[in-house]
Amino acid sequence: MKKKILALLMAATMVLSLAACGGKKTDEPKASTSAEEKVTLRMAWWGSQTRHDRTVQVIQMYMKDHPNVKIEYEFFSFDDYFTKLKTLVASDNVWDVFQLGGNFPDYMSKIYFLNDFIKDGTIDTSKISDAYLKITQDTDGNQIGISNGLNTYGIAYDVDMFKAAGVPLPTETWTWDDYADAARKIKKATGHFGTSSFTSSEFAAGCTTYIGQQGKLGEFGFFNLDLTGMGFTDPQMLAPYIQMRADLIKEGASPDAGAEMEITNIENDFLVTGEAGMTWVAVNQFPTIYDICQAQGRTLALATLPRVTKDGNAGSKIQSSQMLCVSKDSKHKKEAAEFISWFQNSTECNNVLLGERGIPVNEDVRVALQASANAGQKIMYDYVTLVGTFKTPEKVNVLSPAGQDQVVDLYRNYIQQVVSGEITASKAAELTYKAGQSLFK
Repeated sequence: MKKKILALLMAATMVLSLAACGGKKTDEPKASTSAEEKVTLRMAWWGSQTRHDRTVQVIQMYMKDHPNVKIEYEFFSFDDYFTKLKTLVASDNVWDVFQLGGNFPDYMSKIYFLNDFIKDGTIDTSKISDAYLKITQDTDGNQIGISNGLNTYGIAYDVDMFKAAGVPLPTETWTWDDYADAARKIKKATGHFGTSSFTSSEFAAGCTTYIGQQGKLGEFGFFNLDLTGMGFTDPQMLAPYIQMRADLIKEGASPDAGAEMEITNIENDFLVTGEAGMTWVAVNQFPTIYDICQAQGRTLALATLPRVTKDGNAGSKIQSSQMLCVSKDSKHKKEAAEFISWFQNSTECNNVLLGERGIPVNEDVRVALQASANAGQKIMYDYVTLVGTFKTPEKVNVLSPAGQDQVVDLYRNYIQQVVSGEITASKAAELTYKAGQSLFK
């Protein structure tokens, strides 16, 4: 393998309501700092090199405008970030400002709710709709964090590789059969993987979406709406999807477990290195890999998630990419909240960030960025707008139960056991379902 290049509410309506959100008061008193007192905040995040560079730049901007605030920062790959975070949780020393995604329930003990900071204006939500605030609230309406951006999932693909393999380009209603057929044909024609498997996206974008696409609109979900159990009763609903995934791996059209370990971030995914025709993406990742591939003389495009049937449920939904949270361990919670407010609401800041974490939730920022979007960013904006037009259930749960990471790990292991012939896809479906159920006992 050649050397790699540089290193989940309701479906949010695209019509905005500009009402701000209040919330329950928290009991802990907020820190207060005079303008002269020096404050040191610690911040951390995971992501691509592009994210690292842009975030460091805006931190420096903030410190220049707030000379009493020093921000010490760390950045990591996805896996390394959560390894470090777990260590800090155990030592009651979590960063003042930290980034979380759908696995936030695992860290609720360290999240300081932002309700009071929103109520007193420390965090300005006047240009953030209620719908976009709710995507980072718990089921009791507590504001866990402020979303870094609107996001959804898709399939990024190499246009020229599709054409070279004689594969029709994906449509808005292509199916999982179409997806698998494309992967096989690309493998046969080019020798490359037909589809890569950026594993931090596949479970949510593939496995759980596949369940939500079946039956009547909103009839099923992987977990139920109130996160008290599974959202479907027949484990065998998972079997066809698991069989497809295992078949593609066995045929060499998708990476096996060993090859997947080489993918440490989206920037060295096999699609980006020219060794695959497709990959799963959270669409905020798309502009970064589009620019990388464009510099190589390659053109990427973004396809909707495949459906079970052409006229079936889309299964896609608008959600939060990640969010910035304030730690309960922080001695300067108010200052941390002030930084988060600036990070999400400043047009100057976001002209540097350029929506790399997702489409901004602040209306004014979003309008400003759309006006100057480059080609990859425009594809991202257009795609999110398209997904916003898809029919979605009245209620959709984009939250994850505590322990989901362990279910994902088991699920991935079961697929590899199907590949090796140790178990059948039917058995893997039963075991995956059992793993999910175990979270609620």
